[in-house]
Amino acid sequence: MPSPDVADDELRAADGRVPGRRGRATRQRLLERTAEMLRSTSYRDLKVVDIARGAGTSPATFYQYFPEVESAILVLAEEMSQAGSARLSGVVRDGNWKGRPAYETAMGVVEEVMAFWEEHRAVLRVVDLATDEGDQRFRKIRVALLNGLTNALAEVIEAAAKSGRHPADLDPMATAGVLVSMLAHVAAHRYGFEFWGIRTDDLQRSMARIVYTTVTGQRPPAGT
Repeated sequence: MPSPDVADDELRAADGRVPGRRGRATRQRLLERTAEMLRSTSYRDLKVVDIARGAGTSPATFYQYFPEVESAILVLAEEMSQAGSARLSGVVRDGNWKGRPAYETAMGVVEEVMAFWEEHRAVLRVVDLATDEGDQRFRKIRVALLNGLTNALAEVIEAAAKSGRHPADLDPMATAGVLVSMLAHVAAHRYGFEFWGIRTDDLQRSMARIVYTTVTGQRPPAGT
């Protein structure tokens, strides 16, 4: 359910009214059913009648909250992006980036990105597809999701650069952007790598080494 401090405008129904407690519960059921159906159905094939039926309500009720299926998906994507940005950047900022523990932090970042993409794969697939097709609404959502992680990594890279282990012309933001692109791409295509015979554990280890070296400017610890 949405938190109590969510602005009324964000929950406003399609007809302009702000739903009460029961209305919010109905809206949430519709969103949950939409998310569930996205796991097995292309978003272009989703039908309002099927979502409403699965949520135990009617198409007319669906249209009280969302003008079309895409609007419901946008809400799911926005909620996913807000939660994901805080979650992923938190792993970076809360981690220890000094000494051997820095490798454990790097692995933690990799594992968290992989886990997040797995949990939200259906919605992220729509976000990526719509972004590639030029939909600026979904593009903004994707940028917001990745921006938090990029900024967090840029901060620790900049801090590490003060130790003198990085080239003088290193751009922390550009470097962080490259790392985030790698993490997001591999997480999105993990099953393709598995099809090629590459185990997920090996993918994660490889990415953790790259993240560690790029952030700290040092070689990974022996045995990692």
